[in-house]
Amino acid sequence: MKAVLSKAPGLPDTLVLEDVPSPTPKAGEIVVSVKAVGVNFPDFLIIQDMYQYKPARPFSPGGEISGVVKSVGEGVTQFKVGDKVFGSTGAGGMAEEILIPANRMNALPDFMPFDEAAAFLMTYGTSHYALKDRGHIKPGETLLVLGAAGGVGLAAVELGVAMGATVIAAASTQEKVDFCISKGAHKGLVYPENPLSREQQKAFSDQIKELGGGGVDVIYDGVGGDYAEPAVRALNWEGRFLVIGFPAGIPKLPLNLTLLKSCQIVGVFWGAFVARDPKGHAENLADLFRLYKEGKIRPHVSNRYPLERAADAIKELSERRAKGKVVITI
Repeated sequence: MKAVLSKAPGLPDTLVLEDVPSPTPKAGEIVVSVKAVGVNFPDFLIIQDMYQYKPARPFSPGGEISGVVKSVGEGVTQFKVGDKVFGSTGAGGMAEEILIPANRMNALPDFMPFDEAAAFLMTYGTSHYALKDRGHIKPGETLLVLGAAGGVGLAAVELGVAMGATVIAAASTQEKVDFCISKGAHKGLVYPENPLSREQQKAFSDQIKELGGGGVDVIYDGVGGDYAEPAVRALNWEGRFLVIGFPAGIPKLPLNLTLLKSCQIVGVFWGAFVARDPKGHAENLADLFRLYKEGKIRPHVSNRYPLERAADAIKELSERRAKGKVVITI
């Protein structure tokens, strides 16, 4: 089988496509013939050894897949050969086949195609957990989404609307803001390029306050950098700032703001939540399937690449050119 491999730390151009042996499942494992791979920002970090999870090399990036069960190991009862599955793998997805513990996969409903399934779990799972379990968002509250046109950001926009919030989409270009509004955001604003001067930070904070009618209740920060502090300054009393990721850099926040606003800075680690609370994850996934069937959420796949162009797919995402999700199809 063919696999995209990271053999040494580096940027996407260091990835190679090679023939490797097909895997054989042991007890509790399955082999999945991969049909689609969702490309996520951790794929860009993991090949540079900049992610918290560091698999042994050589490895294939790709932490989110959909496909068909090719073979099952001893003791596997939840899946059989030919079943359609999808799930989060951590790594290993950018290959024609993947060996994975059966309990890491979910049954793929017939109503969801492979490409959307590969673009579904990590983005909507993260954003649903963030808004519901960490942000405790309520109908009528105002939600600001930073990096709203990206995969997790767009999911947060759709889910915020579905949960009854007034959603403000913040992105780097007017085109991206308009795209988010077409996906349900009520308002939007364009932020300047990172890093921001103090004057730019104040202007950004003032924009947020104006659009939020004085402030916002929940901030979904998938960007970091110099956008975080002005956003926190625009929080309402007892607001919640959700820490999702840092493609613009890890911010440093003056903690006196949390006292002055009685607000919370809340970490969101969806992968750890899935491992620690399988029952809660299953309940959230059932809710996401319901919203999908009702047409309230749907992954926007902005570009599809073949396996041999996996480096280009990761590069598009890392350069923040993508709107929605980028998917590799096999």
